[in-house]
Amino acid sequence: MKKCIITVVGKDTVGIIAKVCTYLADNSINILDISQTIVQGYFNMMMITDMSATEKEFGTVFEELEAIGEEIGVTIRCQRAEIFEKMHRL
Repeated sequence: MKKCIITVVGKDTVGIIAKVCTYLADNSINILDISQTIVQGYFNMMMITDMSATEKEFGTVFEELEAIGEEIGVTIRCQRAEIFEKMHRL
């Protein structure tokens, strides 16, 4: 399994989840776990995904998600799970 952590942060607006999840579904990226909150008008979402079935390279997915974020006014970051875990190890 090729796990990836995707975070989305920004001012809340209609369609953030729909736009991100549509991209993932269109590219055969499965959502394994998802958490989202809205605090005083600010949106925060974290997803653990499986990129095993996608034909796209990680770098391409990273750039395309970043572009979607710019388009809808949020910041989207994508990290390989193993790097994320090493960065956040105590």
